[in-house]
Amino acid sequence: MEPDATDEQTDGPPLQQPLRLLPGVIIVVLQWLVRFVIPALVWEFTPMGALGGFLGWLAILVWWGFFSRAPSRDRWGAVVFMFAAMAATMLVLDDSIAKAMNGMIFVLYFAPFLSLAFVLWAVTSRHLADGPRRATMFATILLVCVAWTLIRLDGMVFSEGAEFSWRWTETSEERLLALAGATPPVGIGSSGTGTSGLIWPGFRGPERNSIVRDLQIVTDWSTSPPVELWRRPIGPGWSSFAANGDLFYTQEQRGDHELVVCYSLISGELVWRHRDGTRFWEAIGGPGPRATPTLHDGRVYTFGATGVLNVLDGGDGTAVWTRNVAADIGAEIPTWGLSS
Repeated sequence: MEPDATDEQTDGPPLQQPLRLLPGVIIVVLQWLVRFVIPALVWEFTPMGALGGFLGWLAILVWWGFFSRAPSRDRWGAVVFMFAAMAATMLVLDDSIAKAMNGMIFVLYFAPFLSLAFVLWAVTSRHLADGPRRATMFATILLVCVAWTLIRLDGMVFSEGAEFSWRWTETSEERLLALAGATPPVGIGSSGTGTSGLIWPGFRGPERNSIVRDLQIVTDWSTSPPVELWRRPIGPGWSSFAANGDLFYTQEQRGDHELVVCYSLISGELVWRHRDGTRFWEAIGGPGPRATPTLHDGRVYTFGATGVLNVLDGGDGTAVWTRNVAADIGAEIPTWGLSS
């Protein structure tokens, strides 16, 4: 007796159902909308967008692992290989990315690109044989990982997110050091006490409220545009400026030295600099001191990111006294540095 059609279907190998790709495509489209498009239009959404990009990647893993209809070996092999490749990549990332938020910057920014590449692979390789399909899957994941080893993080802008550069390019600080050559000696003279009458003795001004009183500013720039009087490059840091007369003061990082510097408000020329042999750097904020100088009775008070407290003569930069506050009290330097 010959077997009927039902027997042939039962006894033969099971037919492989086509991949369920539409959910993955929808997830990655929504992920990129949340991660990049909406924050570009509404910058306040940037932090939520970063979280949305990460959650989108988790959704991709759930779709692929449980709902894609891919063979079990492909489904769980891809998931395990993703985590293994990410862990290996973190070992060779630039420090600026690997140490930013203890590695979370890498995960948050890496996830959308891995998701997009993986879904594109799934769509374009769906008709390949098992061997080539798996080989291209591993290659796709590796390619995304390798790309991240070629860049560095140059800092964060809240309204735009992270700023990246090629890993081998010079930083702005390195370009400044190359332009300036060797670090000049401590102090190069004094211009004396200023006469312009500008008094801005520290962070946010004399009343700590960022208000300038008794000053008229022309606001119609169409008829009276501002004119640039001078420009000069300075070292990195988060210090603002303090001013007295035609002298103004700030703090900078230049290589292995943290500087307190005084410039002429009239010409922009360097009046004097004081340097301390210390350097602070962290991945998101970059290098340099965090605090703003304070002026009082002809002296300049500064606090460095590693705890160096200076009292300097405002006219010529002579050190009145210096202490390392962190060393004095045995304190650890916090992640973001010291500021006061």
